[in-house]
Amino acid sequence: MPRFALKVEYHGAPFVGWQRQKEHVSVQGTIESALAKLEPGPHTVAAAGRTDAGVHGLGQVAHCDMTRDWDPFRLSEALNYHLKPNPIAIVACSRVDDDWHARFSALERQYLFRILTRRAPATHDKGQVWQVSNPLNVQEMQRAADMLLGKHDFTTFRSTICQALSPIKTLDELRVEQVDGFAGTEVHFHVRARSFLHNQVRSFVGTLERVGAGSWTPEDVREALEAKERAACGPVCPPQGLYLAGVVYSQDPFA
Repeated sequence: MPRFALKVEYHGAPFVGWQRQKEHVSVQGTIESALAKLEPGPHTVAAAGRTDAGVHGLGQVAHCDMTRDWDPFRLSEALNYHLKPNPIAIVACSRVDDDWHARFSALERQYLFRILTRRAPATHDKGQVWQVSNPLNVQEMQRAADMLLGKHDFTTFRSTICQALSPIKTLDELRVEQVDGFAGTEVHFHVRARSFLHNQVRSFVGTLERVGAGSWTPEDVREALEAKERAACGPVCPPQGLYLAGVVYSQDPFA
């Protein structure tokens, strides 16, 4: 059965997240339903990482197995046709080896989080950013973010329902930058690691926002990390500003 890699873009608002659920609409389930219109099922689509309800995908990577040896371009076009009107798009498709796996072959996941800092309500970006009304001190947030880099026990920044076997992860990048967008000033967080704990990125951003607002200091973040207690975490930010931006492999399957 030929295996195909899919690069998937989606708006997370209508979905309960990536993972298939019997009674709710998910990104995975929607793609599998589209595949069933091309070939008899059942179909199972495996992804590089699960995203929660409201989280978006810019560069999610998944794979599927087909009976027919499709031309990758025609497969992506057919899938996009049957995915309408859902806000999901297959932006790239390629044939991969039978042992290639979207999740287990991945070397790194990359996330982007967007905060819009303005008082007027968001219109065009509603549902795609976390909006706060106060300006944020990017320099102080970066100072705090630097304390989280490297290999740590991230129990503080881990959801209580996280199913990972260990809270120890290595954070490769947590970069904070100010961006002048069309709707106003935004703060972007660029986060890279091989793998993440459940709600880890949203826990980081929610905590760092408190630093940017002046309620926390960078030293408070260091102490929260060292506490290894979930109660020491700052507020977990909402999901709508979070994007799975990309997945890195030893060889880019879409090159």
